[in-house]
Amino acid sequence: MMTSLYGSLVPFLLLTALMMAAVSDSRRSFREIVSKSGGDYGASKGTQWAVLVAGSNGYYNYRHQADVCHAYQILKANGLKDENIIVFMYDDIARNEENPTKGIIINKPNGPDVYHGVPKDYTGHATTATNLYAVLLGNKTALSGGSGKVLNSGPNDHVFFYYADHGSTGLVSMPVGDNIYANDLMNVLKQMHEAKRYMNMVIYIEACESGSMLQGLLPKNIGIYATTASNAEESSYGYYCPGETSDGNSFNYDTCLGDLYSIAWMEDSDAHDLGKETLQEQYLAVKKRTNLSHVMQYGNTVLSKAFLSTYMGQSSKKVSSVPLDELSSSTSRAIPQRDADLVFFQRRVQKAPKGSAKSVEAQKRLDEQIAHRSHVDRSINQIVNHLIGGSNAASMLTAVRPGDQPVVDDWDCLKTFVRTYEQYCGRLSEYGMQYTRAMANMCNAGVDKDRMVAASIQACSGKGE
Repeated sequence: MMTSLYGSLVPFLLLTALMMAAVSDSRRSFREIVSKSGGDYGASKGTQWAVLVAGSNGYYNYRHQADVCHAYQILKANGLKDENIIVFMYDDIARNEENPTKGIIINKPNGPDVYHGVPKDYTGHATTATNLYAVLLGNKTALSGGSGKVLNSGPNDHVFFYYADHGSTGLVSMPVGDNIYANDLMNVLKQMHEAKRYMNMVIYIEACESGSMLQGLLPKNIGIYATTASNAEESSYGYYCPGETSDGNSFNYDTCLGDLYSIAWMEDSDAHDLGKETLQEQYLAVKKRTNLSHVMQYGNTVLSKAFLSTYMGQSSKKVSSVPLDELSSSTSRAIPQRDADLVFFQRRVQKAPKGSAKSVEAQKRLDEQIAHRSHVDRSINQIVNHLIGGSNAASMLTAVRPGDQPVVDDWDCLKTFVRTYEQYCGRLSEYGMQYTRAMANMCNAGVDKDRMVAASIQACSGKGE
């Protein structure tokens, strides 16, 4: 009887052992994949760090600082310490004379104050690309102004990097000084990896054409997973913009309160236990809600299997208790990023008393914005026609490279073309940034600097405005 029982157990025990071995091999295989991709699958005993960047200033850009403040509140509520959260924001919104709730910033209609407690690490003139690079690299000697706080992270730590502002082909803005160009950011990330300044890193970017910051550039083997609000050729969208609220009440703010992609990931984080939702699950939820642009993934996507808590912390205390089924999917108050300023100035004209000095000033500001747009459109088209001409001129404005290629080969050429245009024709502004695609395409076509200078002088009479 015992022999019979033993004989019947042998196949079962062998099968169980084989199944356990298969699971073990699967887990080991996944760990090996992540390891070879520059990441680490296992739990870390290191520290969670975050760098939050609002790349704009001006009340009409309210939404970017509101986004960053909201992101801070999520991280803080889930256990990250202020000493490990570094914030870049110009800080000209909360107490702005245009703000109907002085000292308070909200990220949705009738929402809570997200401004309280936010660290003032890098504000005003300290909100530069140079300072951001220094912070990411942990290089205090390269800082100019600010709190002096940098990423003191090491090989066991996890880093979350969130950026919100305007962007264009190959670059995103900062409030002061030079833009952040994709190749410069990539060089900083590679230096961080070489210096073992993180175990794994997650990047979220909110900007127009934000995919161009990573497309064809972010390696899969340096332990970084990233998502962007849009691909390399489309706008991202402001959200909770002026108009009627969902409950029919009047909207008291003259500017958008958030951005669609950013609102999507943050309200998703508000509504979930971060220890039970993975980065991939959040990506899919954000992609579904951000239905006006294509949310993208880059880098080591294997890392998206990690829980959000790996990077954003975990706490039983919730930032809010918004049920997922109440999160709006309406696009009625979503506006392309580059048109949000016009909405603000138009709103000011509409609200000013007729014939008042305030009305005259509001109309002047709106007229200036419209005139600037016309100037940029005209001058860029003249430059392209002068340099390229014929049927190729139109394609130079719109041509898009395949998704596995960087948007430009010669980054110094792109930087030179942007500087040249602004020297002779005036600032591009958020609206004009869309034309960096034409500049990148001209660089790829072999147009040299001297010809660009000559064409800019001819188009703008050598006078920047």
